[in-house]
Amino acid sequence: MKHNNCYIYPKTVREAIDGQRHYDTGKEKLPSVTTILKATESEEKKASLAAWAARIGNEAAEKIKDDAAVRGTAMHKILEKYVLEQGYLDLTKVGQNAHNMAIRVIEQGLHNVSEYYGIECTLFYPGLYAGQTDMVGVHKGDDAIIDFKQTNKPKKNEWITDYKLQLAAYAMAHNYMHKTEITKGVIMMCSKDNYYQEFVVEGDEFKKYQHQWLGKVSQFYEQRHAAKSDDGEAKQTS
Repeated sequence: MKHNNCYIYPKTVREAIDGQRHYDTGKEKLPSVTTILKATESEEKKASLAAWAARIGNEAAEKIKDDAAVRGTAMHKILEKYVLEQGYLDLTKVGQNAHNMAIRVIEQGLHNVSEYYGIECTLFYPGLYAGQTDMVGVHKGDDAIIDFKQTNKPKKNEWITDYKLQLAAYAMAHNYMHKTEITKGVIMMCSKDNYYQEFVVEGDEFKKYQHQWLGKVSQFYEQRHAAKSDDGEAKQTS
């Protein structure tokens, strides 16, 4: 895979503010894409997650989430080293599982990427948000935002709305920063049982998710403004 370094991606520092992930761009501290998505979750989704945790037990639920996070981090590391043509070996049980998953992504997904502009790319939209996408590159002839995802079990298309919103957010930031016109996103996903899935979002569907993302951003800042107003009133009355 050829590296085309026509775009320079900035270095930023992650930090937690009030328990929420932010990126320090050097000029401002912006909430992450995932922070905004978490803060604007629907009540239906919150209830569904709470019911799942109650059904299997909070301790079991936390272990499942922690195991998935470790496995996902390991898979991302292997894929990053593959793209950069750097040797990497993780002989732990998790590492071996992640290696097999990464192979599926490489064989069935990355073989369609002819060149990449960057990997682990930090992107931000001034005054609004920031985040890091796994890859920006050329997928089947089109510039695209590409994200790698691990999953405990195969996903239905209607279950991954947040992943699609992430792609839309990163594309909008990239287009602002680098004067590009990216309107395609690709999710390369593999389950812990090595089942590969690929979801491509482009055209009118991609524009739909961009509009939905802007709605999420507006909602986030409205909530933040309301919370600050409530804090101010509480201090005045105390």
